[in-house]
Amino acid sequence: MPNILIIDDDLQICLFLRRALEKLGHQVTEAHDGRKGLEAHHASPADLVITDLVMPGMEGIETIMEFKRRYPGTKIIAMSGGGVGKGTDYLSMAGKFGALRTIAKPFTIAELAAIVAEVLGEPPAG
Repeated sequence: MPNILIIDDDLQICLFLRRALEKLGHQVTEAHDGRKGLEAHHASPADLVITDLVMPGMEGIETIMEFKRRYPGTKIIAMSGGGVGKGTDYLSMAGKFGALRTIAKPFTIAELAAIVAEVLGEPPAG
């Protein structure tokens, strides 16, 4: 069962993602900022990290860069609904800094499931 680390400061998004991913058979760990995400990954390495980009403290691009520096093989999906700039700009930057895939909020569970399966190399959910 793949372990997925969710990094997002929005507790409702974390709950939504946890429920959706657990229904798909994944084990889920949550962190509410980039630093806590790095600590959680150090304590128990995740098979996949899903991080928001717009967060207080260590924001998403910095989080991705630090994951890639410390744990170069980490599989990362970046998500954003916008924020200060346009979400697509942030998502484009995330891909340049090491996110394997990006997804714009809001998204459906089916969209999330397809991207997670692709990144983990699993067959798509039925």
